[in-house]
Amino acid sequence: MIAVIQRVKKAKVQVGKEVVGSIGKGLVILLGIEKSDTQDLLDRFVKKIVHMRIFPDERGRMNKDILEAGGEILLVSQFTLLADVKKGRRPSFLKAADPNTAKSLFEYTAEKFSQFLPVKTGVFGEYMQVSLQNDGPVTFILTSQDLKIFLKTYIT
Repeated sequence: MIAVIQRVKKAKVQVGKEVVGSIGKGLVILLGIEKSDTQDLLDRFVKKIVHMRIFPDERGRMNKDILEAGGEILLVSQFTLLADVKKGRRPSFLKAADPNTAKSLFEYTAEKFSQFLPVKTGVFGEYMQVSLQNDGPVTFILTSQDLKIFLKTYIT
């Protein structure tokens, strides 16, 4: 899993001319699912994201999580995050989960997020246009490997 997480003032995703999801203040998460990803790992990913203190408090310091800030999530599948561009001119997507598995895990992740706060999504497998107003800008990248290291270090 590779996720690009952006704090936003507002965002929307369109398929063609139709807006299929839009949010106000919250997070846009571009999510690429790898072959090795599991529901358990994505459960931990969701919990980490909803409790990350990346929203400003009254003094402007990043001390609030998205729940305290009253935000929403716009979750968009993006397999191109998994591209290996080390060789040649054409990206390789060998690490990416097959479309059926990725779609299932993407939908699972959206459902897990929705247990905590409002979630909108793009349309899996469709050509989409994502528009956002980045807040800060505040952007983070989180990978499966990061989560595995975190779990080994902090969770016993």
